[in-house]
Amino acid sequence: MTARHLPVHPTRRALLGLAAGVPAALLLAACGADTSERYSSGDSGYVSGSGVATEIAPADRGEALEIEGTTYDEEEFSSSEHHGEVLVVNVWYASCPPCRKEAPDLQAIHEEYAEQGVSLIGVNVRDSAGPARAFEETYGITYASMPDPDAEIMYSLRGQVAPNAVPSTLVLDREGRVAARISGAADPSVLRAMIDAVIDE
Repeated sequence: MTARHLPVHPTRRALLGLAAGVPAALLLAACGADTSERYSSGDSGYVSGSGVATEIAPADRGEALEIEGTTYDEEEFSSSEHHGEVLVVNVWYASCPPCRKEAPDLQAIHEEYAEQGVSLIGVNVRDSAGPARAFEETYGITYASMPDPDAEIMYSLRGQVAPNAVPSTLVLDREGRVAARISGAADPSVLRAMIDAVIDE
């Protein structure tokens, strides 16, 4: 697999200009080491610090993900219905400090990119409707989220999102394939650059 391991705080030009060609073994080793170092202690289950970001070249992407669930508003969601669009998937829960930090940025990105055919969907790994809706009200979140108490959605993301790597964000291309990922709190400039790159494909 050819992929690009992105710096945490690059300029957009530097981010988009990184050369491909990192050997697969080196990439996998780096991702594993970087992410594990950001795990917080104990059982809090979130990744502290800034996110580890990776882009995947179009020719090296895997099969389309099949993400299905029911939102807190009792609406059915299927990622297959978003083929032809860019879809951003954010894994979160309400008491996760990095999730709270990135929430306003994700909402801003949702508003900024809606007219360009980019959709956001949240996957909440812990919360019932009450805490989730309180979080959304506090941070002005208007895109939908799906509860995943039995980890069925997380199972569909296996190989892309580690079970305790919360928050995590995936950018899916128009075919539903993972084009980019961030493990940990998303730097908004990095996420915007990832989305822009997929839009321009």
